[in-house]
Amino acid sequence: MRVVIAEDNVLLSTGLELLLGTKGIEVAAVVTDGPSLVESVDLNRPDLVIADVRLPPSFRDEGIKAALAIRQAHPGLPVLVLSQYVEQVYARELLADGSGGVGYLLKDRVGRVGQFIDDLRRVAGGGTVMDPEVIAQLMAAGGANALDRLTNREREVLSLMAHGLSNAEIGQRLSVTDNAVHKHIGNIFAKLGLPPSDGGHRRVLAVLTFLDHR
Repeated sequence: MRVVIAEDNVLLSTGLELLLGTKGIEVAAVVTDGPSLVESVDLNRPDLVIADVRLPPSFRDEGIKAALAIRQAHPGLPVLVLSQYVEQVYARELLADGSGGVGYLLKDRVGRVGQFIDDLRRVAGGGTVMDPEVIAQLMAAGGANALDRLTNREREVLSLMAHGLSNAEIGQRLSVTDNAVHKHIGNIFAKLGLPPSDGGHRRVLAVLTFLDHR
């Protein structure tokens, strides 16, 4: 796997590069701003992009804007975004194209090496990974919305889907059978108005609905 990293913090970018190298993951380039990230992706054609939300010069949203531009220019290219804080709107924007291969993690997750590498590989494989803190804040927001039609168990399953867990992993986490998980997910799709015609994107669309109604 080849990755491009966009991170202006030299300590973090160097640490990431060393960490990924120990896991057999090649870092094709390290850049420090949005335009350089876009150029580097065009040049190196990586399998995955790791980008900070906030990059120079304004340290506001240059990184996420570059990531969104990359997803438009290279549909389906996996992007893992790192942020210092929970910024929910960016998570929703990343999921908006419905193609998967996206992740939104807080930077302190990088220190949990095993979990971080698992999350990185999940995103690279086309999965969706959301930081538990983001999910916790969204769940706590409450309010009347489309998710109110879900049972407590269905909301729990949807939350784990938003974490990027597979059906088997959800079953293990909740100590239920694969058939039970499949039934819960089917009910979630039906209650959120996601018909079979939506095909393989229904899982991502369900997570998008979860994030959108906060």
